[in-house]
Amino acid sequence: MTDNAATPSGSPMPTSNYTAKDIQVLEGLDPVRKRPGMYIGSTGLSGLHHLIWEVVDNSVDEAMAGFCTRIGVTILPDGACRVDDDGRGMPVDPYPSGEHKGKSAAEVVLTVLHAGGKFGGEGYKVSGGLHGVGVSVVNALSRRLLVEIDKDGRHYRQEYANGGSPQGPLAPVDAGVDGGFPRTSGTSVTFWPDPTIFVAEGTEFVTRTVLERLQTIAFLNRGLEIVFRDERAEREQEVTFRYDGGIVDFVRHLNASKEALFAKVAYFDDFDDQGQTLDIAMQWNTGYYEGIHGYANGISTTEGGMHVEGFRAALTSVVNKYARAKNLLKERDDNLLGEDIREGITAIVSVKLREPQFEGQTKAKLGNVPMRSFVQKATNERLAEWLEENPSEATRIVKKAQAAAQARVAAKNARNAIRRKTALSGAGMPDKLKDCQSNNPGESELFIVEGDSAGGSALNARDPRTQAMLPIRGKILNVERSRLDKMLKNNEIQALITAIGGGVGEEFDVTKARYHKVIALCDADVDGSHIRTLLLTFFYRQMRGLVESGFVYIAQPPLFSTVVGKQKVYLKDDAAKNLFLQQNPKHAAEFNRLKGLGEMDWQELKPTTMDPSTRTLLQVTLEEAALADEITSILMGDDVESRKQFITTNARDVRNLDF
Repeated sequence: MTDNAATPSGSPMPTSNYTAKDIQVLEGLDPVRKRPGMYIGSTGLSGLHHLIWEVVDNSVDEAMAGFCTRIGVTILPDGACRVDDDGRGMPVDPYPSGEHKGKSAAEVVLTVLHAGGKFGGEGYKVSGGLHGVGVSVVNALSRRLLVEIDKDGRHYRQEYANGGSPQGPLAPVDAGVDGGFPRTSGTSVTFWPDPTIFVAEGTEFVTRTVLERLQTIAFLNRGLEIVFRDERAEREQEVTFRYDGGIVDFVRHLNASKEALFAKVAYFDDFDDQGQTLDIAMQWNTGYYEGIHGYANGISTTEGGMHVEGFRAALTSVVNKYARAKNLLKERDDNLLGEDIREGITAIVSVKLREPQFEGQTKAKLGNVPMRSFVQKATNERLAEWLEENPSEATRIVKKAQAAAQARVAAKNARNAIRRKTALSGAGMPDKLKDCQSNNPGESELFIVEGDSAGGSALNARDPRTQAMLPIRGKILNVERSRLDKMLKNNEIQALITAIGGGVGEEFDVTKARYHKVIALCDADVDGSHIRTLLLTFFYRQMRGLVESGFVYIAQPPLFSTVVGKQKVYLKDDAAKNLFLQQNPKHAAEFNRLKGLGEMDWQELKPTTMDPSTRTLLQVTLEEAALADEITSILMGDDVESRKQFITTNARDVRNLDF
């Protein structure tokens, strides 16, 4: 994305008249096409895939209600996506009242925002797509959509075009679902995303992205079969997900690239008379990071919420009580802290409830206060029972937590030593940091530059008022394999922590970060990619709030240069080079591959990579915490075979592997 585009100068002054003719009323699905980002987050790849999730979520709601056992997701040869299920089938009877009276209920659901079976009544007691805008938004942002419904022994079909315009009423036809699996009831939605909406990154679905989300859905819905097919040329494949172990299988999957502390997975479930249910599974590994992943009605709550808070509180209490009762903690010993006990845990906390209160359309955090006490009470009782029934595993958990506590004390001493050293030297920041003049984090940027040669060019190319520079030597420590106490002895890590501000690890406070853009500026070669990955691992594991807030970026220096006339032209990657050749078929000059930033002088580096009005930055986002945890462990952990398999499997989608 190109950021901070300058405001055009010389714009005409607005007129002073403000009358009724200036008020615009958007009818039907027009608001979605006018402001798609409000409904699907963006018009890039994440927004494109959000269309699939909206349709799939409707089928999952049928499964959670007990009416669907199989969901099919197919990428068709022409790039469309079909989602079909064997649920009850979307209602086909006429809508009973109001301005939509007489239309089929299916047409109302497909063309009216906030119409669906999730706003009271008995349609769904539990659902994930609670905002009720799902399938109508997909219709609005598609150039064509086809819905097919099997219900009461009949097959119905209706087609829409040009952003949700019905091409005729819903009507029964003879033929079955085009290519879908056999069924007696169910719904099939096939849609073709509108390329005029998804201009930035196109309408090509990424197989890996779809597979990862579908696998998570299958884990969270025990026994549900999800069949993915890719029918595009040279990508043909079929993958079936079904997990009869549910979230127990999920925990084993997440820990597969790590070394488990013991073989068993702790599991319990519970319910109350308010319609709240929970499924919790956990297993510790020998690593140093916490992986507690919350889900509410099948929706990933990456920012946690009341269910995760209740689980964490109970976990700390139960393990300390057990350790005291078994004399593993002596009378003179301090209690273990929550962070000690959670070191190395992989846990899934999945809850279902009737009226969830999510914060925002992204549903990143669950706000229902009663859920905290429900989860806390259930965990207090059921985890205590599990520890008593599994004394060998329980002892290992306590011993690991005690080792973590010792490392925490060592890390605290190391932090204090760094602070004392800083105070005694009288210099607040690392010597090699070239800070910016601004004290406003909102406009301040920190470039983390690989090597001194690149740092020289970058230093001259920066805007000293808002752009700071921190050169790093060589490859920083791989924090995936190190505890915080070891980390804090590393000079490069020390410099990063001090420069960014906000602390590190459990004490990191993103509100104290000195920069709201932390930009990794590395070479486009293999070494540069490795350094970038090490940096991202550090931010994800030790300054996660920085990633969650969207403050971490990757600079996109050009990979190629060529000469057109007397002017040098820079091209970002192979795709840009191919596009250039298509647009300039007679271009004869050779292309130079730029291996290092040090090869560019500052006059070249500034417009291509650093100037906010002309550069392109890649923002690092965190959409699925469990997935990010798994990928980080695979790429940066000790399991070489898992890493090799992951890279080989995902080679086609390399453009999307930045995090």
